[in-house]
Amino acid sequence: MKKNWLLLSIFISGIATAQVPRLEKLWETDTIIPIPESVLPDVKAKVLYVSLINGGGWDEDGKGGVGRLSPDGKQFDSTWIEGLDAPKGLGRVGNKLFVADISAVVVIDIPTGTIEKKIHIDGATGLNDIATDARGAVFVADSRKARIWKLEGERPTLYLDSIKGANGLKVIGPDLYFAEGKKLKKINGRKEVTLVAVLPQGIDGIEPAGNGDLIVTAWSGYIFYVTASGKISLLLDTHAEKMNTADIGYDPGKNILYVPTFNARKVVAYQLVRE
Repeated sequence: MKKNWLLLSIFISGIATAQVPRLEKLWETDTIIPIPESVLPDVKAKVLYVSLINGGGWDEDGKGGVGRLSPDGKQFDSTWIEGLDAPKGLGRVGNKLFVADISAVVVIDIPTGTIEKKIHIDGATGLNDIATDARGAVFVADSRKARIWKLEGERPTLYLDSIKGANGLKVIGPDLYFAEGKKLKKINGRKEVTLVAVLPQGIDGIEPAGNGDLIVTAWSGYIFYVTASGKISLLLDTHAEKMNTADIGYDPGKNILYVPTFNARKVVAYQLVRE
């Protein structure tokens, strides 16, 4: 472990020399969140949607759901949506919430808090992160089958194949950013793929931090800052505390990062402080 951390420190120090933002903890919940994997802020409604696995990471056990957490972390409703399996990525189009749940994308009607339908993806066994674009398309990664699917009009088509370690997704402008293991890549509308950076750990969550910069997590407990030019800095390391850093949510207006800690069973909020 010490050797691995030394190598990680050398790696980061060698590629990040410019001053970067830092994270300051604002609050954390008690350990009452039943295995949170993803957080999606709804700034206008003043609510954080949180996917709750509440069981094995890939178990079809009906224990999972989606909870709602107040932006100050003080009020939590774990029963908003129940009866899912191992829900992970969250995405929103209008009043519809899309949830990746192993082999299907669950569509939730937000105003009524009800499951509207489940869109089954052919052959999917590991649906993970979700991203949506301005036109209402939904992208979902299948980490186990190394694929990225695109749903238009709620019809799935294979978008990218042979993406080993497919996970974190985020649409930024005309580009879809995605994780291929440790590789952070982006693809444009012409399906031209560009390598943005290679992280020292496998990528989980991706969020834009402004000016082309990104905040990127590794599930094992690392949060990185990646500049538009591809330089990488370590923002947070909680791996020794066994506090995971899964699919983050970000409020760009207040520069607040919401971190679901998976096995640590809490959500932690951090202020992104720019020097």
